[in-house]
Amino acid sequence: MTWLITGGAGYIGAHVVRAMQEAGERTVVYDDLSTGIAARVPDGVPLVVASTLDADAVARTIAEHGITGVVHLAAKKQVAESVELPLHYYRENVEGLRVLLEAVTASGVPSFVFSSSAAVYGMPDVDLVTEDTPCLPMSPYGETKLAGEWLVRATGRAHRLATASLRYFNVAGAATPELADTGVFNLVPMVFEKLTDGEAPRIFGADYPTPDGTCVRDYIHVVDLAEAHVAAARRLSAAAPGTDLTLNIGRGEGVSVLEMVELINATTGHGTDPVVTPRRPGDPARVVASADRIATELGWTAKRDVRDMVESAWQGWVRVHGTAVR
Repeated sequence: MTWLITGGAGYIGAHVVRAMQEAGERTVVYDDLSTGIAARVPDGVPLVVASTLDADAVARTIAEHGITGVVHLAAKKQVAESVELPLHYYRENVEGLRVLLEAVTASGVPSFVFSSSAAVYGMPDVDLVTEDTPCLPMSPYGETKLAGEWLVRATGRAHRLATASLRYFNVAGAATPELADTGVFNLVPMVFEKLTDGEAPRIFGADYPTPDGTCVRDYIHVVDLAEAHVAAARRLSAAAPGTDLTLNIGRGEGVSVLEMVELINATTGHGTDPVVTPRRPGDPARVVASADRIATELGWTAKRDVRDMVESAWQGWVRVHGTAVR
């Protein structure tokens, strides 16, 4: 098969491309490079620079490259930004998906993997979040991901398209330093930034009903995440038309913010005590995945632990920013 990887020049997308190549799958990257980096695309992998909103470019790419499956990662993904720019997020994430699916169904592509998010759950009041936990997203970003799942599922049923929606939890780490996350929107790079600026990392609230009072999250190594995409893609390529899967991607283990900061301090050698600031609105106390269904459906389980994530992410940070305290 030949897989079109939308957003394949992004942080997660580049890891998916790498994992697909290592598995012997042919790939084509489709990315508008608004946040993606062309240098992340491996030599020999075609790169089409265009938006998923460009129907002609999408249809032409599918036809010219003989695409037989799609992994759709291209999306806007900053929660706070989505609150400020909801129309932009719905246009990019939902309308872009609709345009892509229209081209996919018109060309008869049989398999479609959709990048969703644990943001679809909102603030679940459960010990482990299963795929059957009610979805109550709390941001336009989360809403667009849930709407995307609905659109993918409905299209699959109507057009006998085999689909999978993969709900990511907290992604961290890197396969190699050059593929590390360059954004500073998640906990690990946010702590790195504070430490290299000579400042104390911040913890938003330490009075939650958790063992140490800080929020608990499920962290997944980006390489494990990428390998889950390969497993999903291969499952769909052999699945009956109309197959529909919705799967969490996590380790099923909770790590508190304080535990993560302490591990980062130990890994980087900075040893700066965090400063506790007021809670952020909308932060649930605990969000940890049940990873049972993906193990049953795909035979996939995470292999890498939180230390692997932090160490590999730090190597990438050092490559770009250096280690000196400013």
